[in-house]
Amino acid sequence: MIARIRKSMNEKDQGFTLIELLVVMIIIGILAAIAIPVFLNQRKKAQDTAAVADVSTLGKEIATYYVDATTNLIATDVAIASNRYTIKYGTATNDIGAVSNGIDSVTLKPGTDDIAEQTWCVQVAYSDGTHPAVSYSAKNGLNRTSGCP
Repeated sequence: MIARIRKSMNEKDQGFTLIELLVVMIIIGILAAIAIPVFLNQRKKAQDTAAVADVSTLGKEIATYYVDATTNLIATDVAIASNRYTIKYGTATNDIGAVSNGIDSVTLKPGTDDIAEQTWCVQVAYSDGTHPAVSYSAKNGLNRTSGCP
């Protein structure tokens, strides 16, 4: 009796049927269809976060400048040079930090001639995010959804 059971176990084909393999492939396909769009959204959110961090750093640096400023910055005082943000204070140039990947440009809209008004706004334009630009202004602070008005 035991010999017969052992013989039938040894002769039994072992492996997966075609139906089992198809079911597994369908399940993997469904999981991939769910995961790929989620992954692509995370990349856009990461780009948004990088641009917000960059514009916040620049905005706070400009606000610090205006604490003791005797003159307004002009549009060309904030720039990207050698993949780094720079702010020119008169004859001195201050290196603010590295530009994040995907950042296209930085723009300063200087304030009026009256320093006390502080109407300046700095904008970072970027690609591959959920918005085309973010801004930081003296009047409104951080704006995550649009550039300078």
